[in-house]
Amino acid sequence: MTATIHTGLTRSERSTVAQELSKVLADSFAVYMKTHGYHWNVRGPEFFTLHTLLEQQYRDIWAALDEIAERIRALGEFAPQAHSTFANLTSIQDGDPDKDAPAMLKELMQDHETLIATARAALTVADDEGDDVSVDLLTQRLSAHEKFAWMLRSTLGGR
Repeated sequence: MTATIHTGLTRSERSTVAQELSKVLADSFAVYMKTHGYHWNVRGPEFFTLHTLLEQQYRDIWAALDEIAERIRALGEFAPQAHSTFANLTSIQDGDPDKDAPAMLKELMQDHETLIATARAALTVADDEGDDVSVDLLTQRLSAHEKFAWMLRSTLGGR
């Protein structure tokens, strides 16, 4: 059954936004996986603090993955679900558990900054297409990832 979608957006507008949201979903999934992996593998004198910080971040990202994927579905498109599809949509590299804690945090901070750029680009497209719901979702994700990058940067001693 093919249902007509009446959201005030054309099929083309919905598809364009969904493509951008798919990139945000892929970057978010990559950052989730790396954050969770570093949560497991971080070590050193600040282990507990970093373990807890990374857990707070990966739990937030995990919840957001569902929101982003469901928005893609609400736009009438399929959300990407295969690792290979995600790999083709993201530029974020896998984490390395051999890294020391500062290197892990620096890499995650940079990954959040990459995700912020992806989300900003998607927000611009969503705004251009008149998709206020996706703009709202992306604004919320930008706020979260800017905060996460700041927390990591501050933990590393930066501004």
